[in-house]
Amino acid sequence: MQLQQLVYFVAVAETRHFTRAAERAHVAQPSLSQQIRSLERELGTELFSRARGNIALTDAGEALLPLARRILADADTARQEVQELVQLRRGRVRIGATPSLCTGLLPQVLRAYHRRFPGIRLLVEEGGSRDLVRELATGSLDLALLILPLQSHDPALATTELLREELVVVSAAGAPPPVEGQRVRVADLDGRPLVMFRRGYDLREFTVGACRAAGFEPSLAVEGGEMDAVLGFVEAGLGLAVVPSMVADRRGLIRVTPFAGAGLQRTIGLAHRRDVEPPRAARELRRVLLEYLDHAAATGTLPPGTRRVGTAAGAPD
Repeated sequence: MQLQQLVYFVAVAETRHFTRAAERAHVAQPSLSQQIRSLERELGTELFSRARGNIALTDAGEALLPLARRILADADTARQEVQELVQLRRGRVRIGATPSLCTGLLPQVLRAYHRRFPGIRLLVEEGGSRDLVRELATGSLDLALLILPLQSHDPALATTELLREELVVVSAAGAPPPVEGQRVRVADLDGRPLVMFRRGYDLREFTVGACRAAGFEPSLAVEGGEMDAVLGFVEAGLGLAVVPSMVADRRGLIRVTPFAGAGLQRTIGLAHRRDVEPPRAARELRRVLLEYLDHAAATGTLPPGTRRVGTAAGAPD
């Protein structure tokens, strides 16, 4: 049973005339009649009574007519739904991001995207890079903003470098500064109480690794917090913390001290599955993100402590 056969059947049923039905369907009358007979053969019964030139529905035709109308209506709805997705009127994008990027970068990007595509539903997953990679691999996310390089090489993921970000030390504004000078070294954190993120946070592994590279184990005063909790513990004077510069300036009750020399930096990137092309709505979000970063870099409005790296070349259409 073909949709076009149902179109012809409904046309004949509503006009009760093969010639007028053919004109309505923009098809030659012999072709229409042939398709009706083919449908009847497939169903094993006649759909029309053709006695003495009068066209009437048989019992089988009466039973088929409302079903045929419903099928054709559903097919038309399906075409419209697909067309709306193609034209980005509706749909969804599932994007993951680390907590600091959810706070410091993603809101502005999503605002620009929503203005351009207000019909697209945005689903945001917050987590560490390791968790986001797993979500990408299982198809639960279309895109992810995370920290590069990935801790485990996954050839199924394509990554694009976006920003280089400075990490800073934050301390309570009412407490003595962590060092006498304007900048702090990693070695200056030796023996100082640190507020540490929960396991799974990229910043936790990064900070612990930097301390060990400097020859000491960090002293943890409080551990296990999320981003807002860590900053709150620092404000309360419980210890120092190493955080991204883009979130440090958002809190008024903490002191921000940069690292000396080249300091501690990390690379922010965008990832998606290489073996599956992201849906059109996700590809447009990627485009909006790159355009936003390029414009912000040109106008000096990138998040604090970040600089643009990488290129928009090779972005999927």
